[in-house]
Amino acid sequence: MRDLAAVSPATSAALALRLFRFQAQYCGPYQEWLHRLGCEWQHVTRLEDIPFLPIEFFKTHLVQTYEPNVVWQPREEFRSSGTTQQQRSRHFVRDPQLYRHNARRIFEATYGPLRDWTFLALLPSYLEQGHSSLVAMVEDFVRASAQPVGEAFFLHNHAALLTAIDEARRAAPQRRIMLIGVSYALLDLAQVFGGAPALRQLDVVLETGGMKGRRREMIREELHAELQAAFGQSAIHSEYGMTELLSQAYSTGEGRFWAPPQLQVLLRDPSDPFSVDARRSAGAINVIDLANIDSCAFIETRDLARRHPDGSFEVLGRLDNSDIRGCNQMVGG
Repeated sequence: MRDLAAVSPATSAALALRLFRFQAQYCGPYQEWLHRLGCEWQHVTRLEDIPFLPIEFFKTHLVQTYEPNVVWQPREEFRSSGTTQQQRSRHFVRDPQLYRHNARRIFEATYGPLRDWTFLALLPSYLEQGHSSLVAMVEDFVRASAQPVGEAFFLHNHAALLTAIDEARRAAPQRRIMLIGVSYALLDLAQVFGGAPALRQLDVVLETGGMKGRRREMIREELHAELQAAFGQSAIHSEYGMTELLSQAYSTGEGRFWAPPQLQVLLRDPSDPFSVDARRSAGAINVIDLANIDSCAFIETRDLARRHPDGSFEVLGRLDNSDIRGCNQMVGG
């Protein structure tokens, strides 16, 4: 089950059911949740019939799965972003390398070898709050790519970022340059330096969502149009990920995400958490993340989505009264 590289579309459903039966017995908060629902896990034979754990449990419980006679201590802790008034979700990680190697494989399946890239990051709020899974992932990409430039992360020094882009292009002209940024920070950069020659040297601009209360919420089309104009890009890329997941999905344009085999996105009626239907084309997201071997792989999120006939999905926004979170969740038309 820990060999995520071996997961394929043909095997993912069977592996998910196997992991469900295991976590139904050995993940304490999930076991209690299933008990309260009256779920007899032994009789569940379809993914659509699995009860999903509300994502809020990661704020209020230690969501950990213990193998029989094995109690493990976390080697890493990820926390969600949020304001000082919000309680942050916590995801305790038993095997940090499982997370990093999984993230590398997902990225490379979409974009090719890490060594073909130079990564620069504009993630100020994640850096300031600490314990960010996104920062940990990008740090690992920077190390694994062995990129020749120095600093990869920038807070608010946009001039230094532009200098780093120029240096990256001179130092490794054969590499593609990717700027990964939280939405509000990319907009701040665009407002001051939009159209600057250095920005035109970027090969990919990847936004991770999130206004964090710093700017007004924007529909995806508006956000991407503004960023395209400022950075000279034909398309803005996006990442769908969150603290509670150890896998990611990527969009290479138009806000349409493709999930890797270990990350299955199911849709439910937003008013009925037990109405998962494989034929549903729009609804709230239930997600299965097979990388969450040591926490809980079956999560009821607060995101709304539309599924397209080609299998991609588009994030439409958040259910009412949900916390603003760091993953991509701008309302799309």
